[in-house]
Amino acid sequence: MARETFQTRLKRAMESAGLKQVDLVRIAAERGAKLGKSQVSQYVSGKVTPRRDVMELLAGVLGVTPQWLMGATDAMPDDVAAADATAEAAAPQAPSTSRQKTTDQGSVTMREFKKSNKLDNVLYDVRGPVVDEAARMEEDGARILKLNIGNPAPFGFRAPDEVVYDMRQQLTDCEGYSDSRGLFAARKAIMQYAQLRNIPNVDMKHIYTGNGVSELIQLSMHALVDDGDEVLIPSPDYPLWTACVTLAGGHAVHYVCDEQNEWNPDLADMESKVTSRTKAIVVINPNNPTGAVYSKEVLEGIVEIARKHQLMIFADEIYDRLIMDGYQHTSIASLAPDLPCVTFSGLSKSHMICGYRVGWMVLSGNQRCMRDFIYGVNMLSNMRLCSNVPAQSIVQTALGGYQSVNEYIRPGGRVYEQRNYVYEALNAIDGITAVKPKAAFYIFPKMDVKKFNITDDEQFALDLLHQKKILITRGGGFNWGEPDHFRIVYLPRMEVLRESMEDLADFFAHYRQ
Repeated sequence: MARETFQTRLKRAMESAGLKQVDLVRIAAERGAKLGKSQVSQYVSGKVTPRRDVMELLAGVLGVTPQWLMGATDAMPDDVAAADATAEAAAPQAPSTSRQKTTDQGSVTMREFKKSNKLDNVLYDVRGPVVDEAARMEEDGARILKLNIGNPAPFGFRAPDEVVYDMRQQLTDCEGYSDSRGLFAARKAIMQYAQLRNIPNVDMKHIYTGNGVSELIQLSMHALVDDGDEVLIPSPDYPLWTACVTLAGGHAVHYVCDEQNEWNPDLADMESKVTSRTKAIVVINPNNPTGAVYSKEVLEGIVEIARKHQLMIFADEIYDRLIMDGYQHTSIASLAPDLPCVTFSGLSKSHMICGYRVGWMVLSGNQRCMRDFIYGVNMLSNMRLCSNVPAQSIVQTALGGYQSVNEYIRPGGRVYEQRNYVYEALNAIDGITAVKPKAAFYIFPKMDVKKFNITDDEQFALDLLHQKKILITRGGGFNWGEPDHFRIVYLPRMEVLRESMEDLADFFAHYRQ
């Protein structure tokens, strides 16, 4: 009989002790040790095996031996685990004003309200434990350079004047709810934009505006996914996709994007992961976090897989207007008129207005086979009433006429030149390599983990934060399986980027985990 894995034994010990992931984090803190929420989730999901010291900590918390937990022995000390769980359950709660209500008979401890267990395996490390530590440091007076999130405004990028003017002029007309799908003028402009992208079978009634693409990703996954359904998602991914599939009760299955092939999807790996439970494929193109732009041939290969296995296609194309070096973007929906497709885009990145929260999704292709899905989308869309109406009012202006973003992404433009500098600076650091991004604001460099002795990328991110006050997002935050990558946002001005790259080079010159 095959010996159980660490992941299986960890889950068994947690169940025996009656502990959830959040309990492990809490008990570890009470013992003077630190366990990150995302760290524990990675252990439970089986993506990462802990270092020896962390293994001993987990074993101590769970009342088992490290040898049993790592799978080296067969006998589980059930009596120890049971005793530990009983002691933990019987321990009196520390007095707390927030947990007590006073009666004539004295104080009665209020029951504790915990987060839903639906969130146990949901991760979003773009705003995760390392970000929490950065916030704590800022409260203590530290100045942190935030290279962790693609938010243009703090780095001096501004919305086009015409967009701001139009919103100001229309504010008094935007005080009420709109149609739950969005303003007619906004959806008409989106339909015309989709037609220019050669997306077929687009109907006004199947276009939905949202408070950013993020809201619509969550809405569409809840409309589609039943418990146990599988959705194919790239690795690395934009982590909201994995989080929303998980939250909806589904299982995110990650297909590999090949760094050696300019981060293009590995089509053989993708197809090998299709099962009878697979319902859809997610394609992020242009890609976040790698900056890859997929060729028409690669996209046709994905369409063939979807066609062969009768899968929906969800296309995240928020960066389709931020492509450099003359590369052309092809919308995958334009290649799949016979398949059910949902295409997402918005203005947050192309018009530097993340805070306005302007996104949309377009349902296209074979709409007959997704009639019930559309019914679910309409139901959820109605429940949230509508998206931000003042933001909707600028869609027509933003998508028409002169596109100021082009000034940033051509040679001499700020985004273009900053991308080139960061790419060259990173590759000049001994032990660091990076594929040149073709689009967006991000680069996803690889670290030589043997050289730097890196086994935990969250610890690496914390060490960089503490030593150089630079905040990045670790590769594991994008559901990348190895601790050897991190994402950098190259939006800061050139002088700030130069200083940060010098600090990064100095850090890696001495760093060993």
